[in-house]
Amino acid sequence: MTDLVVRPLVAGEEHLFTGLKVGHSVGSALRRPDYEEMVRRGEYRPEWTWIATRNGVVVARAAWWVPIGEDQPRVLDWFDFVDFADGVELLERVPTRTEFSLTTPPNWRDDAAVKREVETRIEAAEAAGMRVLVERYRYTWTPESGLRQKPDRLQFKAEPDDAKILDVFRRVHQGSLDAHARRTIAEHGLEAAAQEDLDLLRRLPSPRDWWRLAYTREGHLVGLTIPARNQTTPIVAYVGVVPEHRGRGYAYDLLVEATHELVGRGAETIAAATDVTNKPMAAAFAKAGYPVKYHRIDLV
Repeated sequence: MTDLVVRPLVAGEEHLFTGLKVGHSVGSALRRPDYEEMVRRGEYRPEWTWIATRNGVVVARAAWWVPIGEDQPRVLDWFDFVDFADGVELLERVPTRTEFSLTTPPNWRDDAAVKREVETRIEAAEAAGMRVLVERYRYTWTPESGLRQKPDRLQFKAEPDDAKILDVFRRVHQGSLDAHARRTIAEHGLEAAAQEDLDLLRRLPSPRDWWRLAYTREGHLVGLTIPARNQTTPIVAYVGVVPEHRGRGYAYDLLVEATHELVGRGAETIAAATDVTNKPMAAAFAKAGYPVKYHRIDLV
C-alpha cells in the first residue's frame, strides 16, 4: 500500500479539504458556516488544517478552530476520514495538541447510522491517545423561548477587581460538577483552575464590566454570573454558586439575570453550555427556557 502523506494545507488549497465527501451528521459542519467561510473569517487557517493523502487523494482531514483575533488554535473540531487507520495516523502525526470537541445531534444515540459515525470518530481519537472527558449540552436561546421573570431574590453588583473575582472562582470550584474544572484541579490544583477560568473569560471581546457578583439581601456572596459575547454571538459565559449556597436554586437566578442583561443589550440569540452530568445546572437551563440544540463530546 502506498505510504500515507500527512501535511498541513497551504493557502489556496482549501478545495482539497472540502473535496473529501464523508458523512455530515456530526462534527463542526452541524453548527457553523462551511469551511471556506470559516477560512475567510480567520477561524480556520492553513497551518492548522491538516490532510492525509494516499496516491494524491485526500483520505482524512482535521481542522483546528482559532478564535477570531487570536493566533493559536483552541480546539480540534473538524475530524473525519474514509479509512479508520488513516484517521488515527493523521492525528498521531499532527504536532498540534488540543482538546477534540465533537458536535452531535441531541438524539445521536437513537439513530444507528449517526451513533456509529460518532462512535467511530471517538474510537479513532482514542486510538491516537485521547480519552473522553465529558459530554455537554449546547443551548441556544431565542425570543421564542420566552424571557423568564427575574426571581428578585438576589442583588447583583459589578466587581472590577480581578483579584476578588479570582477568589470567587476559588470558592466556586470547591466541589464543582464541571468536568474541565475538576480535571484541572486534579492535575494542577485549585489555584490553577481558578486562574485558568479567569484568563479564558478575560479573553472574551465583550466588556469586562458586564460581569456580576450576586449577593443575598443580607449581603452574603452567592456566586458569579457572566453574560458576554464571544467572537460571533452573545453567550452565557459562566454561572457559578459558592458551596454554602448550593441546593437553593440560585443557579437559575444567575442564569435569568445573565439572559436579561444580554437581551437588554440587543441579543436575539444566546448560546450556552453545561455538562450533561451537571444536573442542577441543566435543570436551571431547562427551567429558563433554553432548548438543547446540540451535544458536544470533549476528548482530551
